[in-house]
Amino acid sequence: MHPELIKLEKTFKPSILTKIDDPMLAQYQIELWMKRDDLLHPVISGNKWRKLKYSLDHVLSLDADTIISMGGAYSNHLHALAYVGKVLGLKTIGLVRGKQPVTLTPTLSDIKDWGMELRFVSRADYRLLRQYKNHQALPGLEPGQYWLTEGGAQTLALKGVAELVNEIEIPYDTLCVPCGTGTTLAGIIDAAQEQVSVLGFAALKNAGFLLGEVEAMLSQSRNNWQINLDYHFGGFAKVNAELNAFTNDFELKTNIPFEPVYTGKMMYAVYDLIKKHYFKPGERIIALHTGGLQGKRGFS
Repeated sequence: MHPELIKLEKTFKPSILTKIDDPMLAQYQIELWMKRDDLLHPVISGNKWRKLKYSLDHVLSLDADTIISMGGAYSNHLHALAYVGKVLGLKTIGLVRGKQPVTLTPTLSDIKDWGMELRFVSRADYRLLRQYKNHQALPGLEPGQYWLTEGGAQTLALKGVAELVNEIEIPYDTLCVPCGTGTTLAGIIDAAQEQVSVLGFAALKNAGFLLGEVEAMLSQSRNNWQINLDYHFGGFAKVNAELNAFTNDFELKTNIPFEPVYTGKMMYAVYDLIKKHYFKPGERIIALHTGGLQGKRGFS
């Protein structure tokens, strides 16, 4: 690991396990814990750091000076990348989906303040960018430039995600994780013991393609996982009053904040499935908090 990354990670706080104390859980004889990756760092929190860590190490090992990546106007990935680029002295370029807004979103304002160059691309061109998977694959890359796929979704990301699984020191039956690109889910599947059930929750509509994407990322085929496609609430970044009420109520009860796009949808789903007797009495569930709290500003 590059010395600068070791130095940065030493400033992080522990990702603790928090037991959720809720009478409803006791009623269904379910034990629910949350893996608090949101606590790692105020900006580079959750699975954003897990996925970036070894890609950044690769960048530094190549003596590259510029990282180019892609994301939306509220991208947690670009937000974390811009900040860590500033800390490490790397130039960053963000290819942002859609037309340039008259007023930048709070996320994009942060990103710009941290020195990331913003380049806005049409939605059609943005979709085409997803075909470039390798760090050298983006056409027109110049010497010293490194291409990082959407959400940091490359093989090196799985190594960082695996570390969060290895930090869990209590036995458990099911590990739940929100899914965007499926990279975090793939890393968890790879690292989890075979007797553990790994359950992903898609944050976007028509996400059946994620099954193939995740399978392709695995180091070996596993049959202890699945992706639930039923709790997207209409599509990526779509929410409704019921979801908002749940997230607000959960934060009031537990003092654990989360955004509604990823962790919020997953936690709503977990509670709903508990009420539907999906989980067996006596099960211990761990749900991953993937951070990204800055994204809440898009719903205020």
